[in-house]
Amino acid sequence: MNNQKITVEVTIDKGIEKVWELWNEPEHIIKWNHASDDWHTVRAENDLKVGGKYFYRMEAKDGSIGFDCEAVYTDVIPGKKLEYIGLGDRTVTIHFEAQGEKTFITETFDAENENPIELQKNGWQAIINNFKKYVESV
Repeated sequence: MNNQKITVEVTIDKGIEKVWELWNEPEHIIKWNHASDDWHTVRAENDLKVGGKYFYRMEAKDGSIGFDCEAVYTDVIPGKKLEYIGLGDRTVTIHFEAQGEKTFITETFDAENENPIELQKNGWQAIINNFKKYVESV
């Protein structure tokens, strides 16, 4: 496994309570969790506790391809931090920092070996940017 870590970040013009809610509730996850408009998340489940499972199914909108992502939480600090292991034993750590009426999110994940680092970073940045766009529109 690649031991390189990749970090993406975003500042959202909404308070931490709303950001936390929209990041974690399955009915919202399916609305923002995609890297491009030709993909979508068709199902999401989130048991938000240490040992709980996070699951989503992402598919191309044309139905040509899709994949499942499943992970288990190793750390949950409400409104502050999420950490899970999944994606082939890769760790993802997400920090949420309240900055007045804004929220700063930093997401760090273990790189995988199949795709170039830049492609991975760009894909995850696109997803977190979609989250920002979604949160700021509701």
